[in-house]
Amino acid sequence: MNSLLNPNSNFSSPFPSIPTNKHKNFTNFRDQISLLISTDRRDSSVRWKRSSIVRSDLDSTTIDQLGIPESSLRNPAISTSYRSSDIPKPNQTLLEAQARVCTGPTQTKPLSEEQAYRVLDTILRSARGELKDDEEEVSRAQLGAFFAAMTIRANCFPEATQWSEGEKRAMNTLWPRLIRELPADIIFIADPEGSIMGVGTSIGPQFVGNGTTEMRLVGALREVLAGGHLGYEEVQGVLRDVLPLEKGISGRVSESLLSAFLIGQRMNRETDRELKAYCLAFDEELGPPPIADVKSLTHYGEPYDGNTRYFRSTLFVAAVRACYGEASLLHGVEWMSPKGGITEEQMLKFMGANTHLSPFQAKELLEDEDVGFAYLSLREARPSLYSLQALREHIKKRPPLATAEKVQQLVRASGREAIVAGFYHGGYEDSLLMLMRRRGVHSGLVVKGEEGALSMTTRVRSLHSSKGLPVNYCSGFRSLSYPFVSEVDGVSRESFSVEVNAKDYGFEPTDTPRTDRSVLRNIELGLAALHGEKGPAYDRIVLNAGMVDHLLGCDGAEDISSALERAREAIDSGKALNRILNYIKISHKVK
Repeated sequence: MNSLLNPNSNFSSPFPSIPTNKHKNFTNFRDQISLLISTDRRDSSVRWKRSSIVRSDLDSTTIDQLGIPESSLRNPAISTSYRSSDIPKPNQTLLEAQARVCTGPTQTKPLSEEQAYRVLDTILRSARGELKDDEEEVSRAQLGAFFAAMTIRANCFPEATQWSEGEKRAMNTLWPRLIRELPADIIFIADPEGSIMGVGTSIGPQFVGNGTTEMRLVGALREVLAGGHLGYEEVQGVLRDVLPLEKGISGRVSESLLSAFLIGQRMNRETDRELKAYCLAFDEELGPPPIADVKSLTHYGEPYDGNTRYFRSTLFVAAVRACYGEASLLHGVEWMSPKGGITEEQMLKFMGANTHLSPFQAKELLEDEDVGFAYLSLREARPSLYSLQALREHIKKRPPLATAEKVQQLVRASGREAIVAGFYHGGYEDSLLMLMRRRGVHSGLVVKGEEGALSMTTRVRSLHSSKGLPVNYCSGFRSLSYPFVSEVDGVSRESFSVEVNAKDYGFEPTDTPRTDRSVLRNIELGLAALHGEKGPAYDRIVLNAGMVDHLLGCDGAEDISSALERAREAIDSGKALNRILNYIKISHKVK
């Protein structure tokens, strides 16, 4: 489907008229959506031109077939286009190795001898300035993450994921040359006690860093590289010392040390106190959060790196829930590694909404009777954490922040509060619920949706699904009293876990719509569903709105059937679609 363009329209012009459901005429609706989202909006951040819009079905497979590097695309309909050109690109050879070794004790895949030689040779040639023109320089952040992973594997991983014989041979051959080329901080990370490499050196044991901030980080990193854990105040102290980074991936400490610290904590599997430190460290960065005068507020914690394959429904679910007084606060970033998928910020920006709101402006939108939901970018709400965006791409694997950032309260509410977060890897559901309880919210819910996101599906569960928790698994808690006090004061909470089978609630099994990084396709599916077009996207929005209401214990959702019917009515009446359109307009008017 080719997007249409009205070159004479601007943001202040009326939106294209959209037929109400009573007409049941969908013939031209997708064209109207196209017109809506491709209008030339002359605000400072969005200006679409005909030449920049290509076919919405230009998915990642097509891109590969055409031989177009995704990183070079500047088509706002594709999620990869939202990666900032200011972020230096990592070296791909090393990044592939990091994907294998910068992970947990059971997930790590040791390198073969050939792979290890290629990686170490790339590091050596980069240090000597001998890389080919088409090879990116190996960054200090990549070196820190890679060698931290190798050190932790040597020190404390089980035998199956320690160094392979091929890695040992490659390191024995090339380390004597590397040690002459690499800076002291990298040598320290690779061999902190001088006991791992065959060639002994005093650099690692004697390394202390430069300045008090780096010295504190080095002290904490020694414990991490040995497989140990840190206290709550120690982690918070390190984070507050080093953040925000000043520019790109440089700052007051060597990026190699900071990346080693972040990936090392994840590889060691963070303790509860470590995760709490990451979660709470910057709560007061911009002062106390504003308090929205709403009876109920749900904080949605979608994975910040987005969806690459399937329809992402949360933005449209938020519009539905707003119709009956359940306010929702979404938060995230425009683009984040490692997936670099579709995010709420990309969709809102593409449709012309203001994505540079402050927490106080989000509060106004939550309170607005014509809107009732809001989106906050980490860029405005937590600048210190946002400054890690470039470093996180060079780390490759998700750091502890990928868990902690999903459990934020960027705006508070005068009424009930709940947090919903998505997860993929088993074990992290308990950590997320722990953080929610620490926040003192009335209700908490974790969902294993598709791609680790929040979207529950109506498709039939595969009989050959992988081990672990199934998609549509939900776990959480509800307070049994309201008003309530925090858990430490003895509040009683009801815990639950359930696997949601959509067929039990009258949904026909359907495959999840594919979007394949197409922001436009995701918007088209969502807006068509809010217009009342029945199908898989419609069903998913209804299912996720109704089930979240029920599981969180929202008023009027005690009965699942009633909760689902309420969501359908919000869509079929046209109210949910109006909420989206109102958001686009009013987000530019809030002060």
